[in-house]
Amino acid sequence: MGTTPEFSRRDLIKRAAAAGLFAVPAMSALSACASGGGSDDNHVDKGKKSAKNPLAVNETAPLDVVIFNGGFGDQYAKDAEAEYKAAFPKAQVKHSATQDIQTELQPRFNGGAPPDLIDNSGAKQMDMGTLVGKQQLTDLNSLLDAPSFDDPAKKVRDTLRPGVVEMGKFEGDETWILYYAYTVYGVWYSRTNLQKLDAQYPETWDDMLKVCEAAKKKGIAGWTYAGKYPYYLPFSLYPFIAKIGGVEVLNRIDNLEPNAWKDPAVKAAFDAYYELYRKGYILQGTPGLTHIESQTAWNEGKALFIPNGSWVENESKKTTPKDFQMAVGAPSSLDKNDKMPFGTLWAAGGEPFIVPKNAKNPQGGMELLRVMLGKKSSQNFVQKVSSLTSFNGGTEGITLPPGLASSQEALAKAGKNVVNPRIQDWYVALQKEKIGVGALGEMMAGRLTPDEAITKIQRYADETAKDDSVKKYKHK
Repeated sequence: MGTTPEFSRRDLIKRAAAAGLFAVPAMSALSACASGGGSDDNHVDKGKKSAKNPLAVNETAPLDVVIFNGGFGDQYAKDAEAEYKAAFPKAQVKHSATQDIQTELQPRFNGGAPPDLIDNSGAKQMDMGTLVGKQQLTDLNSLLDAPSFDDPAKKVRDTLRPGVVEMGKFEGDETWILYYAYTVYGVWYSRTNLQKLDAQYPETWDDMLKVCEAAKKKGIAGWTYAGKYPYYLPFSLYPFIAKIGGVEVLNRIDNLEPNAWKDPAVKAAFDAYYELYRKGYILQGTPGLTHIESQTAWNEGKALFIPNGSWVENESKKTTPKDFQMAVGAPSSLDKNDKMPFGTLWAAGGEPFIVPKNAKNPQGGMELLRVMLGKKSSQNFVQKVSSLTSFNGGTEGITLPPGLASSQEALAKAGKNVVNPRIQDWYVALQKEKIGVGALGEMMAGRLTPDEAITKIQRYADETAKDDSVKKYKHK
């Protein structure tokens, strides 16, 4: 996803530009990539700590970087690497970009020689819970407590958007992941195409159905989505559930609590989405579309709405009309009994960066992240890929493209009503293979009723909860 959402996002999720990326790895393969904690014996010697080198980087040590080449591409990382090279001219920087993170890096983890910094994103990402559980990652608190790149009076952690540091924690005080992008998830649409129907973004579900009906009469579908990778559906469905029943419903789902999926809010949300299928508001053929194909159909005006993450603006720019006016909407209100107000949104860190415990140059990996979290690199990312970073700023003086400007507006409207489901970070296989492909995709294709989908998902969640080989995490 992002690259992303990217679930992801992109996810999660996620965030791949190539249609063939999304073959989801089996849990056994995910688990195999992490075989134990290893030792620190292969680390290069640290350098001399100074104001310009607060992490004590060895100035001559090589740096090995692997970036997920999805919706965000990898040029932003190359640009930051050039800054690193300028600071440490004797250091050789090896840059690799791939869409097959898990496949390519598993042998290196098993051999005790992983890269120094990894953008562990895409559908073939390594399982975060497994990496943390097997003690395969470096605690990034030394990076977060280091002086920020632009202002030595501020720590890196103090320059980040709310919630980003917490996302990198699993249990205890260690921070294992730094999410670089900041993704806004929701229902994406074209202001131009809605205006052609004399419609505005529907703030209630009744209005959503009315807009879809009006579109249908003109031969336009209401919705499309990544039918082959239906774990994109939660990008709008999960915050819809939270809006209806409160954030505690998502927390119980994340915690794998018994009957969490049988909450009335889940049933109400599933019923509403199923109505889109039942009334013929889904673009014909959607269950067979990739994420790219569904985005292209949406760009072409064949459907009004698509659940996605904010990487979509960059990922689909080749097929987006100039007058499209891309925008993101928060979930519509189901009714007056909703627990959270309209504007409730899922927004969270995306593009998870990790420094392996057995990396030869962990200080170098963290220093590159420190560079990336400076204003110059953040602005470069914003301008190149139409996405925010986790650096809380970086947009001053920049003319934002429509989708990113809309994301900023949506965040401002949401205020404190921002949710962040953790199931896609904590239980990757459950989220993608089971919930997404095995149930939600089947329901939206009309092959399962909402009740059947809920029963199936609850069974999957219960199986994961009972599986001793899966490391468990809980909201505090």
